Amino acid sequence: MKTSRWPGPYARPLLLALLALPAALAAQTPAETLDRAARTYQGLTSFSADFYQVIDDPMLGNYRSRGRLVQAGDGRLSLRFTDPAGEQIVLDGRHVWMYLPSTEPGQVRKIPMGSLPDYFNPRSLLNQPARRFEAKSVRRDQLNGRAADIVLLAPRDPNLPFSEVMLWVDREDGLPRRLQFKERSGATRTFTFADVRTNQRIPERTFTFEVPPGVRVVEAM
Repeated sequence: MKTSRWPGPYARPLLLALLALPAALAAQTPAETLDRAARTYQGLTSFSADFYQVIDDPMLGNYRSRGRLVQAGDGRLSLRFTDPAGEQIVLDGRHVWMYLPSTEPGQVRKIPMGSLPDYFNPRSLLNQPARRFEAKSVRRDQLNGRAADIVLLAPRDPNLPFSEVMLWVDREDGLPRRLQFKERSGATRTFTFADVRTNQRIPERTFTFEVPPGVRVVEAM
């Protein structure tokens, strides 16, 4: 009777394949998951996605909006809303234009570049995040049929307008798929991304804001 030894010739290729699994599939610490998301996003020439924003405020109720986010580098960002239609937040390389007539009719706010909150700006959120946040925990989840790691972040700066951030990081490509902010006011703000596209050439007009006729520009220093 012939006996076989383990591992046999057919098992060795399987063992080698298992050893060669990508490091991204291995268990990662919260800090490693956050670092992967930051390196991936900062390495992009552009990021665009449909966004769905949900604000749950215990005092004011619930608010829903959607649109398209496009970002190319540190100084170029566009959020153009389809619901409410026509609303815009545009970072043109010098200023931020916030045109939100459903809540601020008849005016557009023009504010300094650094004044845009992180929840509108993924690149700012993921810029050297280990210096600004403590990555406290990580767990696995499924989001729109894709595997993701959820990282819980605690701001190191108590002056930020939020006390907690949850970041959904796609396990396959390392990109953010959802951002959730627990604001110090008690509200929770969630951005979910879909139809994500990266490293596309973006026309410069995407980051140009034209003041609508009859709208007053309110400048903040």
